[in-house]
Amino acid sequence: MSVLPLVFTSGWASGINAYAVVLLLGVFGATGLTDEVPESLQRTDVLIAAAVLFACEAVADKIPYVDSVWDSAHTVIRPVSGAVVAALLAGHSGSLPDLAAGAIGGSTALASHAVKAGTRMAVNTSPEPFSNIAVSIAEDLGVAGILTFAMFNPQAAAIIAAVLLVSGLVVLSFLVSRIRRFLRRRAQRREERTLARSELPPPG
Repeated sequence: MSVLPLVFTSGWASGINAYAVVLLLGVFGATGLTDEVPESLQRTDVLIAAAVLFACEAVADKIPYVDSVWDSAHTVIRPVSGAVVAALLAGHSGSLPDLAAGAIGGSTALASHAVKAGTRMAVNTSPEPFSNIAVSIAEDLGVAGILTFAMFNPQAAAIIAAVLLVSGLVVLSFLVSRIRRFLRRRAQRREERTLARSELPPPG
């Protein structure tokens, strides 16, 4: 069976939470739930590192504005992680060239990361923090649920991931105005902090 559906689904999930993808795939492989996961993702040090980074993301992802800073820092990390995981999955199965799998996983991760980061910018225009927490929990559950489903029915999981990705891109196009408002607000706050520091009296 071609590993392409799993490559696509893991790429989509990596764009949302790359550490969860590495952790879940590693656990699935280590527990024998699937034989599609290469041993490099099942190593104890990889699982520990992924678990620690996942815990950090779980906290940062639920704090307004901190989540957007975190997303900015992961603009490169998530697509690269999606490409690496996809190439490892392809190399392990031998049913898809590594380079092609990496391109699919990386580009899918980049697209889903754009949806996640853009949605968070729009959510941050709301003054209350509960929407951030709700969206973050929904993302975590979605990644875990669809990736787990992909172990048993990879084709159906890939279709769900594709629908979610396209839907997210459509929604993102309608949120552009809110995102611009968020960026203006963040730039204004940065200018206010800079101005406040410049007005402080010199020490001594």
